[in-house]
Amino acid sequence: MNSPIEVFSKWAKDGRDERMADGHANSVKTMLEFALKTQSKPFSFIDAGCGNGWVVRMASQHPLCKKAQGVDGSESMINKAKSLDSENAYHCTDLMNWVPTEKVDIIHSMEVFYYLPDPIALINHIASQWLNPGGRLIMGIDYYRENKPSESWDEDCGISIMTRLSEAEWVAGFNSAGLKNVTFWRVGAKDDWAGTLVVTGKLES
Repeated sequence: MNSPIEVFSKWAKDGRDERMADGHANSVKTMLEFALKTQSKPFSFIDAGCGNGWVVRMASQHPLCKKAQGVDGSESMINKAKSLDSENAYHCTDLMNWVPTEKVDIIHSMEVFYYLPDPIALINHIASQWLNPGGRLIMGIDYYRENKPSESWDEDCGISIMTRLSEAEWVAGFNSAGLKNVTFWRVGAKDDWAGTLVVTGKLES
């Protein structure tokens, strides 16, 4: 079994990061559309666990995006992001220990939070240290208890840290971090696939 960082670094080298981006594109598009549909003022954006930077590049193209950044623990992923994008900022660091120089308005994350031993602590850290008042955190994951086909992913992928929470536990984590108007839904459910679980909430102004 390898750490998530070791596995992601390997994926950056063998091109699996690009296949993942293609596979998650529909869910991410839905998440960004929701987060931006009422946006009327210039906003700043962070992708937590940005991989090769594909979501940062998408967000930065929005006409109201004034600054977009990506954060990831894999040096290989960050190096790849920088090689593909010289316009936006990328940081190679531990999400639990990093604090941006300025708080931001929208924080997005796709398929990342469960790779930590205590993902609820990360939600609290982001809500208190990364988000502006009135800012939104939006997260998408495929690895959760109700999504039965994902049950064996830790063994299938050889990853040592994967925290499998239920839909209710994720929602409770957003609420416990002080986020308001917490909303959740699933994207792309089909047959026995429960879909991507999206959870989002805003920090009180």
